[in-house]
Amino acid sequence: MSTTETRPTEAVTTTATTFGSTADLTSALIRAAIAHGEHEKRTGAEDPNWPHWYAAYMVAEQAGTELPV
Repeated sequence: MSTTETRPTEAVTTTATTFGSTADLTSALIRAAIAHGEHEKRTGAEDPNWPHWYAAYMVAEQAGTELPV
């Protein structure tokens, strides 16, 4: 059996997100928390899915893609 798997060609987007230290992760969490606070102000409601929002924000920030609002 081969260790190489053959798959049909498909568009796959992978965004690896890494932090070099706990300080880097802490800073990213703080930036996400601040941005999420603004998000909740705009929507006028608490966001019970904040972990998903934080994750999307942190990945987008590191990838240099559009941040969630």
